[in-house]
Amino acid sequence: MKNILDLNLSDLKKWMEDNGESKFRGKQVFDWIYKKEIFDFEQMTNISKKTIHKLKEFFYIGIPEVVEVFTSEIDNTKKFLFKYKDNNIIESVVMRYKYGNSICISTQVGCRMGCKFCASTVDGMIRNLTSGEIIAQILKAQDEIGERISNVVLMGSGEPLDNFENVLTFLELVNSEETLNIGQRHITLSTCGIVPKIEELADKKLQITLAISLHAPNDEIRRNMMPIANKYSVEELIKSCRYYFNKTNRRISFEYALVKGINDKKENAEELCSILKDFSCHVNLIPINEIKENQFKKSRIDDINRFKEVLTKCGIETTIRREMGSDINAACGQLRRNYIKK
Repeated sequence: MKNILDLNLSDLKKWMEDNGESKFRGKQVFDWIYKKEIFDFEQMTNISKKTIHKLKEFFYIGIPEVVEVFTSEIDNTKKFLFKYKDNNIIESVVMRYKYGNSICISTQVGCRMGCKFCASTVDGMIRNLTSGEIIAQILKAQDEIGERISNVVLMGSGEPLDNFENVLTFLELVNSEETLNIGQRHITLSTCGIVPKIEELADKKLQITLAISLHAPNDEIRRNMMPIANKYSVEELIKSCRYYFNKTNRRISFEYALVKGINDKKENAEELCSILKDFSCHVNLIPINEIKENQFKKSRIDDINRFKEVLTKCGIETTIRREMGSDINAACGQLRRNYIKK
C-alpha cells in the first residue's frame, strides 16, 4: 500500500482515471485531507462506498500517531513526538508568534551529519522521510492545536539536502493551492552545508529562505564541530551561498551556535565579519543547547552580546535567537533520544 500523502493532485487524478473513476474525485479526496483535515477514507461522505473500497485497497493516509506532546509553560511552544507506521519516532515543534504559528519539522529519522552539538545525530540516520511523511507533520500538528500553521522551518531532525528529492517534492506539495498553500517565502530550509546540493537548489530558483549552519568563522574550528567541514571548506561554502543569492536574490541566513571558549571570542566575531562583509545576509546567534553527549557549554550572555556588537558594527544584521520551549527540551533530538532510551 502507498501513502496517499506522497501523491500530488495530478498523480491522484491520474490514479482515479486509471481505476475507472472520475478525475474530479481526486480533488474531493484532497479537499477532505488538506482542507477539512479528515484522515479516514470512511468519513469522506461525498465519496461512494465503491470508490472508498478502492482507495483503501491501494492507499493509506500516513498521518503519524502522537506518542507524546510537551507544552512549554514559558511560551506555549509545543513539542510533538510523532510515530510513523513503521514505529520510527521523529520530532516536530510548534512555536507561536504574533505573526502566526511556525512549525519546525524533521526530514529524516535521525541524521548522519555528525554535528557534535546536536542530539539528533548521536545515533546516526535510520532512514529518509518521504514527502508525504514530511507534510504529515504539519497536518497532524494543525489538527492537534486547532489552528493553521503559516510558517515552516526544515530544521528538525535530519539534513534536508541529504534527502534532496523528497524535500523538493515536499516543497512543491506544501506550496500548492490544493494542499496547504504555504508560500515559499514562509519556508526556511536549514543545511549544514552540502555545497553541491546548495548549488543545485539555487538552480531551482525557489523563493524559500536558505539558512546555513555555519557555527565557525574558519575551517579549524568548524572541523572540530561539524564533520561536513572536512569535505567542504568555509570558503567553498560561502562561495555556494553567493551563488544561491545571485540565482534567487534571496538573502542568506547564517546560523551560529555560540559555544563557550570555542567560537565565541571577539576575534572569532571579527573573522566572521571578514568573510561575510559585502554580502546580503543575516546572522542568527544561537545560545547552544547543552546535551550530555558532549562537553560543549553555552556562552555567557556578556560574550553573546559582545559577539553581536562586533557583527553589528561591521554592518551585518544580527539577532540573538529567542530560546523557545527551553523547559521542554525543545532542542533538536533531545526528546526523541530520551523516549527511545525509556
